[in-house]
Amino acid sequence: MQPLPTFDLVLFGGTGDLAMRKLLPALYRRKASGYLSAKSRVLGVARSELSRDEYLAQVQASCQTYLGKDYDEKRWAEFAQHVDYVKVDASAPEDFAGLKKKLEGCDEHGRAFFLSVAPDLFAPICEGLATHSLATPNSRVVLEKPLGHDQASSAQINERVGRIFSEQQIFRIDHYLGKETVQNLLALRFGNTLFEPLWRRGRVKHVQITVAEELGVERRAGFYDETGALRDMVQNHLLQLLCIIAMEPPATSDPDAMRDEKLKVLRALRPLRGRDVLHKTVRGQYKAGAAGGKPVVGYLDEKDVPNDSKTETFVALRVDIDSWRWVGVPFYLRTGKRLQEKLSEIVVTFEDVPLSIYERPDTPQALNRLVIQLQPDESIELTVLAKFPGEVMRLRPVNLSLDFSETFKAPRLDAYERLLTDVLKGNLTLFMRRDELEAAWQWIDPIRQAWDQSDEAPKTYTAGSWGPAAASALLGRDGFAWRNEL
Repeated sequence: MQPLPTFDLVLFGGTGDLAMRKLLPALYRRKASGYLSAKSRVLGVARSELSRDEYLAQVQASCQTYLGKDYDEKRWAEFAQHVDYVKVDASAPEDFAGLKKKLEGCDEHGRAFFLSVAPDLFAPICEGLATHSLATPNSRVVLEKPLGHDQASSAQINERVGRIFSEQQIFRIDHYLGKETVQNLLALRFGNTLFEPLWRRGRVKHVQITVAEELGVERRAGFYDETGALRDMVQNHLLQLLCIIAMEPPATSDPDAMRDEKLKVLRALRPLRGRDVLHKTVRGQYKAGAAGGKPVVGYLDEKDVPNDSKTETFVALRVDIDSWRWVGVPFYLRTGKRLQEKLSEIVVTFEDVPLSIYERPDTPQALNRLVIQLQPDESIELTVLAKFPGEVMRLRPVNLSLDFSETFKAPRLDAYERLLTDVLKGNLTLFMRRDELEAAWQWIDPIRQAWDQSDEAPKTYTAGSWGPAAASALLGRDGFAWRNEL
């Protein structure tokens, strides 16, 4: 890789959790790997009155915590030379003058504004940048999720931001798309001929996408109770993974060619409305149980959560895609907090052979199955049938596995490290386009509305389990089961 072009990266929310836990450690790694040019700068921006030294002390403590054995004092000293801080209150337009002063004299630098703040601040910040002539034609803006809470609010934010920045300057980030395994899914599909003839109705029996978290709401209870799992995870992470699995091969690797194909999938999603929502979705809420071998409280007993909250901490859905490739193939999506383990995976189960001439186990495990695991480990596993040793031709399932950490000894980029690199290079491939976002909200909103109109409360599940029993029944009605239940 060539060094990144010289840039000024301005982190709004520079003292927040995302900046300290992910963004600044990612930039440290870029520096340690030799990809930051000598004159590039990282400006932390927040409302707090902090000196540069006070801010650096916070960043250093976070890097020590989150980088672990990758932290090195000498490399920290080199990285710290790039970091500065400026106080800006987005609700105080005059504060942008201080940011302008920091950026003066570096007009030749590429300029990127990363907005790791509440979505209602996206537009005011962009307007403040424009007022002080900081939003130049060669600058970029990165918008963190959630981008609004429904289609109307999302459209309003996009409209106001779009008056300042063109679509080619706006990077709507979803960190799942920066994961190495997600990009390997693209390589698996579009770099090989092996699966293409099988990647369709008549060959695929069903598809599962799971994004499970062992943690509860932690310090995000106030935000989470207004958002819920459907908006926090399904509208972006899970639908984006669904698009990559289901999209047609793009004609080129051009960013818009890729995003055009994802948009077609979103527009082909069969709408879920009214009674269909109650039949094809499950929403749950965790109650007291155990996590990591320790007792934990239920959602309603978490700090800052109202005791009558109906916010879902778990969602499972059956999704149908009305396209020639996928019609009739069910896609099952689920995500939740306080589940049994942290796990993100995609499971593609193929149809059985039309006629079996050998003795074989009559179980779901005997089907050919492709498992793409995104976390905690990154791997691809293909289940095939092979002969069990002995005289009789008896077949047993065996796994062909690719463990990325074992196969590729080269260091892998963290998701945010990869995506920040793409922002600074101007590569939009892994970022959502406005019409993609609108199509996702258009499909999600009727589900939320049907839940709100229903008297049915979220189904409870014990913390440390795999969610409510209704999630198992959702697949059971079609004769399937979640992979962890096989």
